[in-house]
Amino acid sequence: MGGAAVVTHRLMEALRRQGVDARMIVFSPSTDDTDYVSTYSTNFRRGIKFLTERAVIYANNGFNRENLFKVSIANVGMPLHKHPWVKETDIVALNWINQGTLSLKEIERISKMGKPIVWTMHDMWCMTGICHHAFECERYAGNCGNCRFLGCRKENDLSRITWNKKKKLYNRIPIHWVPVSNWLADRCRASSLLGNQDITVIHNAFPTESFFTHPTVPADQLGIPAGHDLILFGAARIDDPIKGINYAIDALNYIFDNNPSLANKTTAVLFGNIRDRSILDRLRFNYIYLGRVTDSLQLRQLYASAKVVLSTSLYETLPGTLIEGQAAGCLPVTFGTGGQKDIIDHLSNGYISVYKDYEDVARGIEWALSRDVDREKLHDSVNERFGATNIACRYIDLFNKLLSK
Repeated sequence: MGGAAVVTHRLMEALRRQGVDARMIVFSPSTDDTDYVSTYSTNFRRGIKFLTERAVIYANNGFNRENLFKVSIANVGMPLHKHPWVKETDIVALNWINQGTLSLKEIERISKMGKPIVWTMHDMWCMTGICHHAFECERYAGNCGNCRFLGCRKENDLSRITWNKKKKLYNRIPIHWVPVSNWLADRCRASSLLGNQDITVIHNAFPTESFFTHPTVPADQLGIPAGHDLILFGAARIDDPIKGINYAIDALNYIFDNNPSLANKTTAVLFGNIRDRSILDRLRFNYIYLGRVTDSLQLRQLYASAKVVLSTSLYETLPGTLIEGQAAGCLPVTFGTGGQKDIIDHLSNGYISVYKDYEDVARGIEWALSRDVDREKLHDSVNERFGATNIACRYIDLFNKLLSK
């Protein structure tokens, strides 16, 4: 479950289609692929590990629940080196190891079995002391300490202690790092932990062939208005502060106030969980809130019906909604603080707005709505850059390179 799990499962399936005997070991399976997806241990045992790690963090952050899940320390985990698949494998590919899954010590045990390790990075955790995203903080270029998420204002805090453990681990064992965007790779090179490590950028794999560029069902069956241009805004939780929904609301309201002719023929379609529905009360622009969309076919129909996919996330490693939108022929409008520049060529296949400037977001939306897009051509370009087959082949090349050593 979760974004990293979804893209990892896609990669595994793409590798298998290319003849690689790829398998996943997980804690919470949501698939019947038991021949090549294995659970390890029990929810109870994992829960004990999970609580142990969180207890240490909680005791070190001043008992602050707000920041409890913004950091991880990998101090405990399951003995994965005992799993028969790990014993048999040629290469171990790590994707998400936190919250009681693997400890730093366990990763060293796996390496000492003679297994090359490829670690795909879905956030910044590997290069920081403890945080999954450093935001504006640049202390990861040094040796962390005085961590904003701990609030204790000590140099030798839990972030510095964990940074030292990572430094020792990375010096002792070889790991090949795979950031999923060039933005993340740049952060790696600027970091003290990964600046001199082996790095290869490989994007996440997307099932681009499953996206179509024109809807195949009427608008009323999707719960959207017919005859309107659509702007999509979606996330797992759309009012998560990192998703920056207030900038989207301000931009849409700006269009409503200053370009009423455009606003009157356009509807914003919002989807995803929301904790505080009242946040939408000040949105004057025409909108529909669909809630959480779990049907992948319905989601593809929405993308195919829309002209614009909007994201005002403050930070994104490689935003999947923008790639999926392009695969269906939508033009993305977004900030550029993350992997967006791997997806968008500004004013060609999307619009990168000035950071935290809602008026420029509005200009981007107006630009995108005015374009006459060759949706099939846009789909094909996404398939070339992010299609699962091409991404799987890049991983296979990397695996062969490591095995040849």
